[in-house]
Amino acid sequence: MTQPLYSRMYLTAYDTSAHDLYDRTRTGFLLRAAVLAELAIRGHLAESGGDVTVATPGPTGDPVLDLTLDRVAGDRRGWKSWIKHDRKETLLAVEDRLAAQGVLAVEDKKSFGRTRRAVTVRDASAVTSLQATAAGLLHGAEPAARIAPADAALVALAVAGGIRSVVSRAEAHARKHRVEELTARLDAVAPGLGKAIGGLGMTMVAAQGGMGGA
Repeated sequence: MTQPLYSRMYLTAYDTSAHDLYDRTRTGFLLRAAVLAELAIRGHLAESGGDVTVATPGPTGDPVLDLTLDRVAGDRRGWKSWIKHDRKETLLAVEDRLAAQGVLAVEDKKSFGRTRRAVTVRDASAVTSLQATAAGLLHGAEPAARIAPADAALVALAVAGGIRSVVSRAEAHARKHRVEELTARLDAVAPGLGKAIGGLGMTMVAAQGGMGGA
């Protein structure tokens, strides 16, 4: 069974050397986008008048996907707004799901009155394999039109998140056209989704700088 896009995104964003995510805040954004993209690819989400709408009601059988699908059914927002919304909740939901599946070990540690979540991937080779696959798609010569939308989304999100094991800043600039081609695969799934993911880098910078990150 193919792993959900959000699972692959989480593992791709994991730093095996540090035994932690590269950046928890950025990973929250990436996971929200991955969940929305997967729901759109599966035909559950569409766009109408600039708002994301439910095209096919759930349940999907996946608790992480159903959590977001239920939220979308009860509110009207655009892709960019949904990517920013509930991202912390999504991050925790993904970690709990992966822990239940035995992919991840999760421990909430208290220090100086604050709780920090420690996460450890049980199979580091699964992480490096996914990161290598994403890097291969980024640098490969296979036409973007032949790459599955979920795979294209994984690469585009890895680049947007600045995941160093997949792409350096210099490589991201050099492969800008390739990234744009891969991102465009998502616009074929749902108009506006590719644009939102293409601008995710700036969205994260603004949010982390205190401008519209709620």
